[in-house]
Amino acid sequence: MDGDIMLGGIFSFHSRWKEGKETYSHKPLPLQCTRLNFRGFQYTQAMRFAIEEINNSKDLLPGISLGYKIYDSCGSIARAVKVALALANGNDMVSSPSEQPCTRPAQVQAIMGETFSSPCMAIATVIGPFRVPLISHAATCACLSDKTKYPSFLRTIPSDYYQSRALAQLVMHFGWTWVGAVRTNDDYGNNGMAIFTATAQQLGICLEYSVSVFRTDPPDKIQMIIDIIKASTSKVIVAFLSATDMHMLTNKLSHHNLTGYQWVGSEGWIFDSQIAATGGRHILDGAIGLSIPKAHVSGMREFMLDVKPLNLSSNEMFTEFWETLFSCTFKKTENRRECSGHEDLTEVQNSFTDMSLMPIFNNVYKGVYAVAHALHKILSCNKTCNNKVKLDPFTILQQIQKIQFKTKEGDEVYFNENGDPPAKYEIINWQPTRSGAVDFAIVGLYDASLPADKQLILQNKSLIWAQNSKEVPLSVCSEKCPPGSRKVLQKGKPVCCYDCLRCAEGEISNIADSITCQQCDPDYWSNERRDACVKKEAEFLSYKEILGALLTSASLFGTCLTAVVAFVFFRHRQTPIVRANNSELSFLLLFSLTLCFLCSLTFIGRPSEWSCMLRHTAFGITFVLCISCVLGKTIVVLMAFRATLPGSNVMKWFGPAQQKLSVLGFTLVQIVICILWLTISPPFPFKNFKDFKDKIILECALGSAVGFWAVLGYIGLLAMLCFFLAFLARKLPDNFNEAKFITFSMLIFCAVWITFIPAYVSSPGKFSVAVEIFAILASSFGLLICIFIPKCYIILLKPERNTKRNMMGKGAPKSL
Repeated sequence: MDGDIMLGGIFSFHSRWKEGKETYSHKPLPLQCTRLNFRGFQYTQAMRFAIEEINNSKDLLPGISLGYKIYDSCGSIARAVKVALALANGNDMVSSPSEQPCTRPAQVQAIMGETFSSPCMAIATVIGPFRVPLISHAATCACLSDKTKYPSFLRTIPSDYYQSRALAQLVMHFGWTWVGAVRTNDDYGNNGMAIFTATAQQLGICLEYSVSVFRTDPPDKIQMIIDIIKASTSKVIVAFLSATDMHMLTNKLSHHNLTGYQWVGSEGWIFDSQIAATGGRHILDGAIGLSIPKAHVSGMREFMLDVKPLNLSSNEMFTEFWETLFSCTFKKTENRRECSGHEDLTEVQNSFTDMSLMPIFNNVYKGVYAVAHALHKILSCNKTCNNKVKLDPFTILQQIQKIQFKTKEGDEVYFNENGDPPAKYEIINWQPTRSGAVDFAIVGLYDASLPADKQLILQNKSLIWAQNSKEVPLSVCSEKCPPGSRKVLQKGKPVCCYDCLRCAEGEISNIADSITCQQCDPDYWSNERRDACVKKEAEFLSYKEILGALLTSASLFGTCLTAVVAFVFFRHRQTPIVRANNSELSFLLLFSLTLCFLCSLTFIGRPSEWSCMLRHTAFGITFVLCISCVLGKTIVVLMAFRATLPGSNVMKWFGPAQQKLSVLGFTLVQIVICILWLTISPPFPFKNFKDFKDKIILECALGSAVGFWAVLGYIGLLAMLCFFLAFLARKLPDNFNEAKFITFSMLIFCAVWITFIPAYVSSPGKFSVAVEIFAILASSFGLLICIFIPKCYIILLKPERNTKRNMMGKGAPKSL
């Protein structure tokens, strides 16, 4: 149709072409197109509707008429490039030399089309240098957003950059981490699937297989794809396919009855009623995917269906269209009825009368209006337009990139710096109806302009899944690892295939599919399920437990027994047996033994800063006081024997005053050692995490190990000295030789403390404290029993032996 300003159109009225055999001996024959495609006619009608509406408008381009030239690309890239050049420069053959200039104005000011991405890339590459605007209604490849390669390309459909990411988010939303992928083997499918794969990998989704298909593929390749799907374990298939390829594939799959797979589709086929009306419906039950938001353009449906017969003899393609549409023929034949040219389209129900692709028709409509608004601005139109303005495609392209307007239905139209519109999709679910048809139910939205966590919005609607199931299908390579375990990758397999390994002791994972187990803090330990850290039980020797209670009882019993002995000695302090061995040292020894029994109580209970310092120093000082008294008594025995020898005055050098001073001197040395220990590095409360993994041992750290072993070493030195002296005096001629009992008590004392060291080192936790208390009590009882109990026995039960005569050894001496 002629007009003041011409627009071009490139659509696929046919989906295939016949392959001719080239002999290279003559010029190739023109491409012979086959398989009529009603979609191309629908897009043409949408373009014509928009142009007619603009021409009838008084507000847009008043006084200016738009015309059009529309070509059939046949689905062929080569044919698409050829017709694009024809639109840009004309079909006339100019022989050289010629008087005509080499350059001339473009035949059209803008081109609408093509439907598919690959032809658009080829066309945009060829006409890009001439800056002729190419506005596509359905080419979604993200690669077309590259303005360095395709400077004059624009589109009214969102880029696959957003669709591919949205599909990956949709797959992740339903927990499908193990999926298969099928794509169209062209720029649309390959680029779209590449973006999906990269996004899926970031989200932790794995592809079990990724295969490409094209409608012209040989049967053996289609069979190979079917075999791959059959052998797969994934139950979800992401299909980035054009409607034509999807139609072909589902027909093949239906022959093999490959049902039960959950299909996730791109906008290329997900809302195509032609696929749903054929065998694909059974294969694609419950399919879910993204579609262009539904649209309504008032008057477009009626215009598209208002098809009037043309001069059939001059339009071969329209003749083919009419015959296919009404299943008739203009040539008389016995097999088909004859066409009259006046058939009623309202009586026909086929893909041409199907308006399910109205969103795509609306894209064509918006593309035409974008050019019209740009022309309106360039021509400075108000009530009239300036016809004297010389138009060129580059100026129109610049203006189209700046326009922003609303259609009569309220849709906002504008392009970003890449020539893309805003990305918004509806989430479609194929839900079968009782009549056997498919309802394309809208179950959600995707808006790329929103924040990342709010882009995918699923409505509270019931979804239908594969095989009409209402439960979300499961498609994972490995089941989720429960909390308390971590994932361990299977060798040679994708990251989605893994084994679940239980977390080690002291480690937890509180989420499913955890990659690592988290170490609990030192004060905490993992529970039995390994999904939470629980506070460790603090263990120390307590008064409330049996062991602590028994040791406390033994300590108090020893204290009471010492008090009873002291009472007995005090009551009989004037008797020979008490007076014979320095009663003052005896009472001091009993006092020190009382302190020894009581100091063991400081080892029981929760360690604190004061108790840690007190327990070791009190133990060291009281035991030195105790051993000093015993040592004093031993020296008294030795000196007493020496004093009985003729001419000996040794007792004047070790009288009562010297005995007290010796005890004080020995004790002061230990006090000085303890003061130095407490000053330099005192004992302190310490949490021991090493001995037990699931418990905290509350104990007293020694601080300075030198200080601790100095205290013990000094006690051991005095004990060995006392034992040596007592051993020398064990056979002195005395009826009641105390040295014998001191020797035996020192044997017990040394044996206890020698065995204490390995037992203390090897005992875990609170038992090391119990060993130390036991050693204190055992050595204290040893001293008390060996030194004082024989005397109490005589005092209380054998008073006849408690005489001075008997003590002087007048009877026959008795030896051990």
